[in-house]
Amino acid sequence: MASFRLDGKIALVTGASRGIGRAIAHTLAEHGAEVILVSRKMESLSAVADEIRGAGAKAVPMVCHMGDIGAVNQLCEGIKEKYGRLDILVNNAAANPYFGEMESVDEAAWNKTWEVNVKGPFFLIQCAVALMKAAGGGSIVNVSSVNGVRPGMFQGVYSITKGALITMTRAWAKELGRHKIRVNALLPGLTDTRFASALFTNELVHKTIIDQIPMGRHANPSEMAGAVLYLACDASSYTTGACITCDGGYLC
Repeated sequence: MASFRLDGKIALVTGASRGIGRAIAHTLAEHGAEVILVSRKMESLSAVADEIRGAGAKAVPMVCHMGDIGAVNQLCEGIKEKYGRLDILVNNAAANPYFGEMESVDEAAWNKTWEVNVKGPFFLIQCAVALMKAAGGGSIVNVSSVNGVRPGMFQGVYSITKGALITMTRAWAKELGRHKIRVNALLPGLTDTRFASALFTNELVHKTIIDQIPMGRHANPSEMAGAVLYLACDASSYTTGACITCDGGYLC
């Protein structure tokens, strides 16, 4: 369907060097967008960009640490200078440096999780709004988690930040609707990524989660990309403030 095409659109995907972010970047590029790939390391970004270009699509790598607001602002300035606009923003980058009981978490782990998962996305949206207004509107997708609704075992701090991201999504949707900028969230369930490796290497935790999933399995990163494509494209033109859950039925 033509409404699922993204031809001529400029899309930015954070955390694009691997996992869900990489899958999203590939899918948006396959559907016609020129994708700006963002992560902390150019080497891994360049590899993904080469994959996308090799398939005949467009990708540009740009380095940015989402926990550094100065770097976030520089990223936006770079996009403004190169493109003058932005049509799609996917806030996918996340951190979860601590796996364990909350009573033992230290301030450094708390700060890192909050800065990357909440503060970075907030200020990236803030500076992206002007670029989207210049484009006549846009679509923002925040990658939250089912943990933002049902806190994960030994993932208390991470779950708190993902809950905040859900509220942030709805708050921005209320403010930006009149500017034709839509803001939605994706809530992935258990997905086989390096980021989630602690949940896969701990057999007890992995089994506990799988036993709660009606489909009886975890997801692959590519299974998250279709929902983001829908939220990014014109097929979802009347959808804002929504949270789409891709979790195999975990939250049922």
